Amino acid sequence: MPDKPGRAGTKGVPREVREQQIIDVATRLFGDHGYANVPLSKIAAAAGVSKPLIYAYFDSRDGLHAACVRRAGDRLVEAVAAAQDTPAVAGRAVATLTAIFQALDGSTQSWKLIYDATLPRPSDAYDVARKYQNALNGMGASGVAELLTEAGVTDPQDHSLMLTLWFQLVSTTIAWWHDNPHDSPAEMTDRFIRVFGTLSGARLDR
Repeated sequence: MPDKPGRAGTKGVPREVREQQIIDVATRLFGDHGYANVPLSKIAAAAGVSKPLIYAYFDSRDGLHAACVRRAGDRLVEAVAAAQDTPAVAGRAVATLTAIFQALDGSTQSWKLIYDATLPRPSDAYDVARKYQNALNGMGASGVAELLTEAGVTDPQDHSLMLTLWFQLVSTTIAWWHDNPHDSPAEMTDRFIRVFGTLSGARLDR
């Protein structure tokens, strides 16, 4: 499902609806261009509202950014946490992938919003995003550790490398999905497993 730009509507739209519409637009812009590169005026113009209205709803650009991150982060963390109830370790990895893709369906920018490299450190904006990074990274680290331990791999450096690879593979796949938005979440899971399953089964000669 493709990411679609939105506009915040016209007079008569209830505040709670308009807020979500503004968050939709801001999420798309922050995700596509990074926190550091999106002035409030650009968001207001894209949303079809005034800057004073955004200040009235969110207090500041940081307040709007935090609302975007919290909505995206809550969805992702809740979905990934639920996937951890899957009994088998291998099945849990697939369930986690599916949960991530389902949570991002129609808003692939949400992933980059949370893992935005342009966030200044230290800053309130970084602190809000870091909370969700830590939650997602923690569940990812636990899943990788269980998968490798079950396979008899105990070297801590192997675990470290695998966690790095897992994050990069997922992030790269989400970026590809953003540019090729025709697949459903289930189709993306199948594609990921097929492509990287083929890679892991390939013979590598020295």
